[in-house]
Amino acid sequence: MLNNKKPIMLLICFFWRNPLALAFLMSTSLLAGAYGFQYIGGIEPCDLCWTQRYVHFAILGISGIGLLLKNTATIMGWATALALDVSIIAAGYHTGVEQKWWKGPDTCTSAGINQDADMESLFDSMMEAKIVLCDEIAWEMFGISMAGYNLLISFAVGLFVALALASKFRKNNAKAN
Repeated sequence: MLNNKKPIMLLICFFWRNPLALAFLMSTSLLAGAYGFQYIGGIEPCDLCWTQRYVHFAILGISGIGLLLKNTATIMGWATALALDVSIIAAGYHTGVEQKWWKGPDTCTSAGINQDADMESLFDSMMEAKIVLCDEIAWEMFGISMAGYNLLISFAVGLFVALALASKFRKNNAKAN
């Protein structure tokens, strides 16, 4: 009966049974895209971009352990779901800073630049370090920035993983009763 299903349904069924694999694949893909934009596209990450990357590294580690050590899959599954929530928060915060919905940290926004500084000290500081501002969108497609795509993808995968884990939990409780 499985042979008659379309490939997309086979993927959905596979990831429903293996939500950690989906989280691992998602974080791997998002990190590959981020590093591709950085090293191939020349778009340097800001401080908030790095925060999002660190969260995806954590998701890779947690979901990877859950995939390798099957006896830890349940706890690592819920830990992965929690890490996905952190990813949603980090990406949502960065998206809000980019869209000027709220103020970001002074260390990486245009509000943190001292406008009263003399030109010579401003020039010297510019030559010392490249400042990548968190409140400026470096790249967008269809009006959505990279942080926005991270938010949308992390939300969709986080919801899928949480629902799959809840479904497994209910099945295991039904068998136990």
